[in-house]
Amino acid sequence: MSTVLDRLASVPDWGIEPVPPQDRILSAFDLAVLWGDFGIGLLVLVTGALLVPGLGFPAAMAAILLGSAIGVGVLAVAGVAGADHGIPTMVLFRPVLGLRGSWLPSLLNALQLLGWTAVELWAMSFVADLVTQKVFGFSARWLWLAIAAVLCAGLALWGPLGVTRVWLERFGVWVVVGICVAISALVLTSGDLGAVLGARGHGGFPTFGPALDLVIAMPVSWLPLVADYNRFARGGRAAFLGTGIGYLIANVWLYALGAALVLTQGANPSPAGIASGILAVAGGSVAGLLFLVGLLVGETDEAFADIYSSAVSLKNIFPELPQSAFAIGIAALGTGLAAWLTMDRFESFLFLLGSIFVPLFGILIADHFVIRKRTIDVEHLYATAGPYWFRGGVRMIAFVPWIAGFFVYHWVIPTGPAYWTRAVQAVVGTPLSVRLPWLAASIPSFGVAFLLTLAGPRLSSRRRVASEGAE
Repeated sequence: MSTVLDRLASVPDWGIEPVPPQDRILSAFDLAVLWGDFGIGLLVLVTGALLVPGLGFPAAMAAILLGSAIGVGVLAVAGVAGADHGIPTMVLFRPVLGLRGSWLPSLLNALQLLGWTAVELWAMSFVADLVTQKVFGFSARWLWLAIAAVLCAGLALWGPLGVTRVWLERFGVWVVVGICVAISALVLTSGDLGAVLGARGHGGFPTFGPALDLVIAMPVSWLPLVADYNRFARGGRAAFLGTGIGYLIANVWLYALGAALVLTQGANPSPAGIASGILAVAGGSVAGLLFLVGLLVGETDEAFADIYSSAVSLKNIFPELPQSAFAIGIAALGTGLAAWLTMDRFESFLFLLGSIFVPLFGILIADHFVIRKRTIDVEHLYATAGPYWFRGGVRMIAFVPWIAGFFVYHWVIPTGPAYWTRAVQAVVGTPLSVRLPWLAASIPSFGVAFLLTLAGPRLSSRRRVASEGAE
């Protein structure tokens, strides 16, 4: 064991530089453990619970299976790009957006990860405080918030290799999987299972299309992070299989379990409601409290990833500053936000993330896999005089598909602040998701960005030919 620990401790934090081949050591199993653990969490249960009131269980499961296949498929493919070249996600955008053009997604990613850090720390402190109140009869939420922040910041400073091969594989993932197996068994043996499986929805939110987007949104929220970890993969095959299998199993399982908790225990689709449902299914016993503590352990890896990847994204903008300082700063800011956060608009947060990052990765996948055929001149990714500098460091034409995909998403499901949704509806009228309840925004948004990216070079070539013919 000491040899493994010494090796992990000797691997430097590569920041945004390419990871050398000898340090790309994560196997498909390692990545399945990592991404499976990323897919297990209290907030995934909450999102699964959001599907049931409108759809019922059969339709919710259809959305879960289809949405997971789509979202995890895109996630696994994007992870291959990081494994191909040993570089983090935001650096992958330099060939398509330009060196400075990649700063915008980096900034947006850092902001969304700051939000996710706050959400995860809030959920962890909330659950820990619930356990404290049940066992000891007093509240200590602020203490738990501070402990969670310090623990997750420490994991972020440790880095992906240590977290995966030591924290998760030797302890964390097995605790969480065991807890989820136990809760699932209790849910399946409580109440009338046939009635649960056949339960119909009451209509209203969500219809099938928005439900599909809610399922897709969770794996899509990991897209801006995927290469930050898969750059340590042994190769593209290991990255694809590990990410796809690990996250797919976890996503389907936890979404379905969240839906089942609503139907069997009458749990509300909120962290408090899910926690109460877990206590109820365990009979309010010490076992129920242990289940909550186990899920609390499982949340640490999500918060670690939010802090670590936000630091990597900021490093892409400010390469001269230390990554550790970014990690500590994000943890501190996330703790401050968690102190006053509420979960009233959680589903809107997921939709907004989807509208930004779904079309963005439509651009990346079209450019990297179709146009460039997985070939990048890695040395020029860091050179201001190379082919990826474009004009002033920004490739403006590449932003057109991103913007188009963003507006298509909001045409289907306007989301965000009230003034924004009112403005969108004033332009497009009734959202398409209202007129076509089966329509999900993610698929047309991704498709538009993907196809426009493929068309960009062809249109540019035609313009050049026409210009030369007129001379």
